Amino acid sequence: MSDSCTTVHRLFNKLPILQFPFDTTKIPQNGIYILFEKGEEAHGGRRIVRVGTHTGKDQLRSRLLQHFVKEDKDRSIFRKNIGRALLRKAHDPFLSQWELDLTPHDARIAHQGMIDTQKLNATEKNVTQELQRRFSFVVFPVEDRGKRLALESKIISTISSCEACEPSTHWLGLHSPKKKIRTSGLWLVNELYKEPLSVQDLWDLKQILGVHA
Repeated sequence: MSDSCTTVHRLFNKLPILQFPFDTTKIPQNGIYILFEKGEEAHGGRRIVRVGTHTGKDQLRSRLLQHFVKEDKDRSIFRKNIGRALLRKAHDPFLSQWELDLTPHDARIAHQGMIDTQKLNATEKNVTQELQRRFSFVVFPVEDRGKRLALESKIISTISSCEACEPSTHWLGLHSPKKKIRTSGLWLVNELYKEPLSVQDLWDLKQILGVHA
């Protein structure tokens, strides 16, 4: 598994790195994104800390904006997980309010007047600053939805199963209330430890990235 994970890291570390503020025209409409975080290293380069994609057609650019720009934790589980870790690290009791999903209309009505909106807005801004300051990413196109989801899952499984991909001792994710994030070293709770990339998958990935060796 370590050999496959080394290959994956080397491939993605060679792609053009994007970070905020990024030009959305350089991002394909359909594809997969690979996230890196300052201070995190593995296999001789930047350590991959999250792999993601999108389900809707032509939504990759929108998905990345939901993570990096739009301050709404309930539209981005990545934002929500960053906020969880920041609040838990600070022993902030607002964490219980941060956990509430206010997307459904009934939920907004039920919790009306119970949410500290000033604290909510301040936490959203802290999350945005953390993301824009510490995270970078690469992207590559995959048009077919089924292929995107399958490839995303296999990349995640390959990385999460690699014993050489350990987070640094100061990694923010170690403060997450989610055990799967703390133990995997990834800002993810789904698709961990499942089917990894096969030799054929790695060959296909190299073709997508334009690497023929």
